[in-house]
Amino acid sequence: MIDSHCHLDHEPLVKNFEEIISKCKKEGISKLLTISTTLNGFPKLLEIINKDEMIFGTFGIHPHETNRDQLSKDEIVDKIKTENKIIGVGETGLDYYYNNSEKDKQIKSFQNHIDAALELNIPLIVHSRNAEDETYEILKNSDSSLKILMHCFTGSLPFALKLMELNTYFSASGIITFKNSTDLQNTFKQLPLDRLLIETDSPFLAPEPVRGKKNEPSFVKYTLKRLSELKNVDFEKLDKITTDNFNKLFFNV
Repeated sequence: MIDSHCHLDHEPLVKNFEEIISKCKKEGISKLLTISTTLNGFPKLLEIINKDEMIFGTFGIHPHETNRDQLSKDEIVDKIKTENKIIGVGETGLDYYYNNSEKDKQIKSFQNHIDAALELNIPLIVHSRNAEDETYEILKNSDSSLKILMHCFTGSLPFALKLMELNTYFSASGIITFKNSTDLQNTFKQLPLDRLLIETDSPFLAPEPVRGKKNEPSFVKYTLKRLSELKNVDFEKLDKITTDNFNKLFFNV
């Protein structure tokens, strides 16, 4: 298993780091991708990815932070190009649900992250909430070589089908285990196996049956189990598929 999106720089994961990593290894998790959200938090993320060979990272500014942090394409590239364990750009995108940052600043930041991902030829990790049309238009108008991963995908089926035309990957989070997520479950039923990844978004969004607790990467097994039920695919087989998809997207293997 691979947790394709977690936040190991957040509490309580930081203070329980050794235990968290030990549990991951016992569960058979081979890689963790810890995700950047702020400029100030990046040095801590670099420390974390160098603590264990299974941990990789990204660099990017979350849309919530774009009123405060605005980086040019070149500044993003410079942060990443000398770090061989930074394998993605993001998370970036648009969040019009909370609107913690002005829309024009979110859009500008999103575009700069896209341009950086294209220059570096590494995947773009996209956050999109209440912004399906705007997210799609920006991605559609980008170069077709862009590698797109929709993190914690909760969008509509029509949105997913349009993104499929852009060779997008979709990451399932613990939300697919929630009883009230039938629309999302039906969407994942219709997405092809070769485009699926799994994630926790820990310490957020703990899946059933541990909902209400602080999430952690080892809980990704519950999301994989539910996804295997939705896809009617054996757990071990889907484990290999999602792992292979991650390695293909991020390591070209």
